[in-house]
Amino acid sequence: MQFNFKEIFTVFMVLFAVIDIIGNIPIIIDLRKKVGHIHSEKASIISGVILILFLFLGKSILNLIGIDVNSFAVAGAFILFFIALEMILGITLYKQEEHTADTASIFPLAFPLIAGPGSLTTLLALRAEYRVENIIVAIILNVTLIFIVLKTSSRIERFLGQNGISIIRKVFGVVLLAIAVKLFTHNIKDLFL
Repeated sequence: MQFNFKEIFTVFMVLFAVIDIIGNIPIIIDLRKKVGHIHSEKASIISGVILILFLFLGKSILNLIGIDVNSFAVAGAFILFFIALEMILGITLYKQEEHTADTASIFPLAFPLIAGPGSLTTLLALRAEYRVENIIVAIILNVTLIFIVLKTSSRIERFLGQNGISIIRKVFGVVLLAIAVKLFTHNIKDLFL
């Protein structure tokens, strides 16, 4: 095993930007108001398990349906591009169904809000460039941060205020947009070789 702190930090930041747990605080608070209580531990653990399983099984699943990692990464770049546009422009391209069930900690919180199409696609793209052990460490760090944010979401919202959350969301949107462009240009070349 070769742990590389630069790789761990890069992967952590990419996943942090894609998952956008800070930007999702308003959604989490709204969900908490609707269902009463969110199980932070359950949501964090389930999302972590989904992310790690997809890291290992994602490529096999893609091979099974005849899609290579580069094609998936290019598709992922488009998803990241649109997520970034949502964050920067404050628009909603993805419409979420309303849930009032007790299972809100799993759906829609753990999946698709935390471990959604963007983060799963990103994981496969990251796997093509970074070592698996560094990605796992970055996932664990992100899940830990997600747990902390879920536990303290109302306090964070009061501290940052609407303007603070909006600024953070836009900054991470620009970072995500740059990541999407890099992902697209890196993988599109491999498709034509």
